[in-house]
Amino acid sequence: MTAISVPVQHARPRHRGSILPVLAIAVLFGIAHMVTNGQYGFHRDEWQFLSDAQDLDWGFVPYPPLTAALEHLGLRMFGLSLVGLRLFSVIAQVLVIFASGMMARDLGGKRKAQIFAALAVALSPLPMFEATEFQYSSFDLLWWVLIAWCVIRLRRDDEPRWWLAIGVLAGLGLQTKYSIAFELAGVLAGVLLTDARRYVANRWFWAGGAIALLIFAPNLAWLVRHDFVSYHFLQGIHARDVHQGRAEGFLRDQFLLNANLFAAPVWLAGLFACVRDRRYRMLAWMYVVPLLLFLVARGRFYYTCGTYPMLLAMGAVVGEQWLRKLPAAWGTGVAALAWAGVLAVGVYAALRIVPIASSGPLRDFALQNNNDLREEIGWNELVAQVAAIRDGLPAEQQANLGIAVGNYGEYGSLALLGPRYHLPTPITTVNSGWLRGYPDTPPTTLIVLGNSRERADELFRDCRIAGHKANALGVANEESQYHPDIFVCGPTRKPWNELWKHGPDFG
Repeated sequence: MTAISVPVQHARPRHRGSILPVLAIAVLFGIAHMVTNGQYGFHRDEWQFLSDAQDLDWGFVPYPPLTAALEHLGLRMFGLSLVGLRLFSVIAQVLVIFASGMMARDLGGKRKAQIFAALAVALSPLPMFEATEFQYSSFDLLWWVLIAWCVIRLRRDDEPRWWLAIGVLAGLGLQTKYSIAFELAGVLAGVLLTDARRYVANRWFWAGGAIALLIFAPNLAWLVRHDFVSYHFLQGIHARDVHQGRAEGFLRDQFLLNANLFAAPVWLAGLFACVRDRRYRMLAWMYVVPLLLFLVARGRFYYTCGTYPMLLAMGAVVGEQWLRKLPAAWGTGVAALAWAGVLAVGVYAALRIVPIASSGPLRDFALQNNNDLREEIGWNELVAQVAAIRDGLPAEQQANLGIAVGNYGEYGSLALLGPRYHLPTPITTVNSGWLRGYPDTPPTTLIVLGNSRERADELFRDCRIAGHKANALGVANEESQYHPDIFVCGPTRKPWNELWKHGPDFG
């Protein structure tokens, strides 16, 4: 491929057409997600956010507070509505798609480059997934992309006041997911290793850093008060992921999942263009540094997803310029192939990722190929089954009953759906459930979920199997495969305060 320098003016570029096509694409994709987001049920991760949203604090064991705070707002606005609570994730991805097209515009791209960048991001597997569930990674992706957009505006206009916006976004990112520190490391490397280092002497650069720290300060104070429990959580989860092989395929999935596979030549061209262009070389460091850090640390592939929209935007601009140099017939043919390929990959990804159908072959195909969709099934039945087991107990056992659970999905579903059946608040040492403690009056009878028979007998007396987890669709997921038994047990073998000394457990 012949290298093409992207012409960037020192002044603000002249108007490059209406933003309406890109906005329309983003909104249409948002509507499509809202139409399909009401299938199945909440994912086990969403149950964790929902339960944490009922006990707001400046931090939680697994993550900072912003996502749970948004979920708290969603509960007040919509109640337990799949479409309503996932609306925030949809809005986040609408903004990601729109920002991708606008980055292409600010880099000098005309309408075709803007539309291609927006569509390529919208039809990429990971951004598509982030709109189907309420996940902290949905908002983490948004902050990564908006920081990149601000850096483009900073470099395009040579306007250091953009550091204020970067500081705000960095602070929000740190209040969402700690891994944004890796993008900020890329930003800092990009400043120090390019001619952007002159910003270090600028007051706006330091003001942006101060704003980020100010926004992050409440969570930092919470971490200090709780002995940096989130750091220990991340250590434990990382060790688990590596042991289970979840960190494998890191480089492969940069191509297969983080961005549309057919658009790989485009984002690679964008990366090469960033390396060659002195003004935008900072973007190359913002990609390379997080990628290498996560590769060495054996992080999950999706941690770097937020770096690809800026590369696709730059690549779309480069591609648009390159096509103009080709003979008309060749240019039209190559462009048609690119559009068709991105669309084909996007449709296939949607069939696997998006909950398009509640029955029939499309549902079966999605459930067969998507572990996350399978984790959305069976929670209502689980809570109803626990209530039925409770109702079958003698009155004296019901009078002082507790429910002990082994994972946050069980905790969240019982905490949110249990009140319909007048079930007691569940008890767990997992993640932030450990911070909420145990009842002042210890229960003498417990319904125990999420544990093996051996573990149940180790913790409680007189355990017996009272039921088995199942779901109406007969779908195999974590609940039905790995800990399907429900037990009724007597009191704990050790005092509750002794059990709590060994927590929290991370999951």
